Amino acid sequence: MKLKILVGTMTSTADYVAQAIQMDCADLVDDIEVQLMDGLNIGVFDAPVDEDAVYLICTSTYGQGDVPDNARALYDSLDSQPKFLGHVRYGVIALGDRTYQQTFAFGGKKFDERLQGLGAQRIGEIWMHDASGGTLPETEGAAWCREWLALALASSASAEAIT
Repeated sequence: MKLKILVGTMTSTADYVAQAIQMDCADLVDDIEVQLMDGLNIGVFDAPVDEDAVYLICTSTYGQGDVPDNARALYDSLDSQPKFLGHVRYGVIALGDRTYQQTFAFGGKKFDERLQGLGAQRIGEIWMHDASGGTLPETEGAAWCREWLALALASSASAEAIT
């Protein structure tokens, strides 16, 4: 299985989380690719079926609950170029600050809503990190991802058993 981490960030925090996951989870998955969302569109989900890729959206929240600037093109393309993404299995790491209660972690939540609307299958629950909580998102994100990858690997094995 291949893990593709798509990073939406304004201050590089989400990128730091993705890099921590890449280092910490290398023993669970052979191939972990970290890719900034800059210039991406819905075509990023067109991986060959035999690649057995699982995606991890790792994004911060910006402004009034928006996706980061570098994620805007990908996010908008999910509406402007819609297609069925039933083959896509994914997870979400949503970074935010709970002092902004009305829009906490909306960057990740918005991606989740759009992906589900196109038929993609989320594995597990969205993991949300609160910047005001005083914990390191890299450490907690990597720990969460180890558990999440166990779910992803199990779902991948189940899918292979059916085919």
